[in-house]
Amino acid sequence: MKKRFIFTYFILMTITPLLAQEDKFLSDFIERLENSNKYLQLVAEMMPEEHYDYKVTPESLSFSENLMHIGFALDWHSQSLIGGREARVYQTDTVFKPANKTKAEMMAQIDQTFTEAIKLLQEFDPKELDNHLDYFGLERSKRQICMLLADHITHHRGQMLVALRLNGLTPPRYVLFQ
Repeated sequence: MKKRFIFTYFILMTITPLLAQEDKFLSDFIERLENSNKYLQLVAEMMPEEHYDYKVTPESLSFSENLMHIGFALDWHSQSLIGGREARVYQTDTVFKPANKTKAEMMAQIDQTFTEAIKLLQEFDPKELDNHLDYFGLERSKRQICMLLADHITHHRGQMLVALRLNGLTPPRYVLFQ
């Protein structure tokens, strides 16, 4: 009986830590979001507040609109699509609109949104990554939603980098935030 107990104890102590390991995809994605936030904060800080309304072309989003659109999309992808919270309505939302917000307020809102997304993912059940949902008429897993979110952040941040360059500013080196 004692040998069986020791054997069972040994097996449980060996297997349990393996079962409790964090999901590698989620930990990698969380690291990516943390670094993306750091880089985006540097980019947002670099643009002088008086140029936050700058548009590369008349039909493009302004620097501040790109920044806040990243926040809206981060909130929607993480909290609503991945987390299941009711989605904000972009047309009526005021949290992620730059109107009447200072540069500091926008940067703080973006930082808070990244923090909330990361917290959600730290508590997220990795088994749900394979759950599928509708994404603009396409069936996508929650894992794919994470990757789409990363692409979306990069897309709009890239537009912000162009705005910096057209204002004579050299963006911080991205390589430090990979």
